[in-house]
Amino acid sequence: MEFGWTSEQEEYRRRVRAALDDLLPDDWDEKYVPESYASDLQIDFSREFCAKLAERGLLVPHWPREFGGSGGKDWDHFILGEEMKAAGEPRGPQYMNVNWIGPTLMRYGSEEQKSQHVTGIASGKVIWCQGFSEPNAGTDLASLRTRAERDGDHYVVNGSKIWTSYARKADWCFLLARTGPSRKDISILLVPMDTPGVSVTSFPGLIKDGHLNEVFFTDVRVPVENRVGGEGEAWKIVTHALSYERVGVPRYHVGLEALKLAVEQLKDEGRYDDDPIVQSRAGMIAAKFEGARMLTYLVVDQRVRQLPPNTDANLSRIWSLDAVMDLMNFLAEFLPDALAGGDPLLEDYYRINIPAGVTGGTNEIQLDLVAVNGLGLPRG
Repeated sequence: MEFGWTSEQEEYRRRVRAALDDLLPDDWDEKYVPESYASDLQIDFSREFCAKLAERGLLVPHWPREFGGSGGKDWDHFILGEEMKAAGEPRGPQYMNVNWIGPTLMRYGSEEQKSQHVTGIASGKVIWCQGFSEPNAGTDLASLRTRAERDGDHYVVNGSKIWTSYARKADWCFLLARTGPSRKDISILLVPMDTPGVSVTSFPGLIKDGHLNEVFFTDVRVPVENRVGGEGEAWKIVTHALSYERVGVPRYHVGLEALKLAVEQLKDEGRYDDDPIVQSRAGMIAAKFEGARMLTYLVVDQRVRQLPPNTDANLSRIWSLDAVMDLMNFLAEFLPDALAGGDPLLEDYYRINIPAGVTGGTNEIQLDLVAVNGLGLPRG
């Protein structure tokens, strides 16, 4: 079985790497990467960087031409994602725009929404945040309390969201709000972040700066035309969106790069070549990441062939997270000093992955979805 890339795909990867070499500043690794892609520094940089990527046809190569893409395949998108993530994700928050917000609006958005927002994302100049989790509604989104009451041709939104990465710099929020009495009467609203009544409060934590924000909505008026799909249709739309989000971040690629850095440091310190335990642990982690890569490629191949979605995307995320957790434990056990200022790249990897088991749906939820939707087991 051949797992190699075609010559065209290899050439595309070279184009991406050449663009990174050309567009990233000389102090990228020292100044920008340690600040994380949710920091003000990287968010501001992303507008400049992504606009230049767009000019080169490298920001949304897999999108249809009518939406600013090159009409390529999803493989182009994942090659791009691998290289961007390995470089420290200079797209900043805009990886999310490209991975799932844009494709979701292409499928479910109105013509006006497509014209405004998909075009804006393709330009590389617009920042989005995701208004999903709340202080008392994280994994169980059906319990969210943020409400959107209809008032003529507007909704009036009141409530709050938490863990909202990029919120303090975002232009728009992809917001979930309750629009009816039942648990699943939830709708999606596209909310400009400069709307009166929207406020953002940042708070500190172990995660890198910029990821922990609370967003408050106080009598925020949002035009009905900013609703995506019909009222109460958020579940169908979000399920589609998250099928992209779960495999959109190539954790396997950056994980292997971080593992390589860790092994190199252990070798430099003389703690690798003569220690079979360290070697076996590193080998098992590498094998897990390669397994995650194959599962992700399976999902991409299914998309390219336009097969119906299934639980393979959930399995890909589960396996990727398992490898990430093993690597984090490996770093904490064998290279603790590197995580306390000794190596900014390894420290950044560790800190950015602290919430990996929660963001994008907890691992427990992914396992439940595989059990129910994949194996046909009854709900507990």
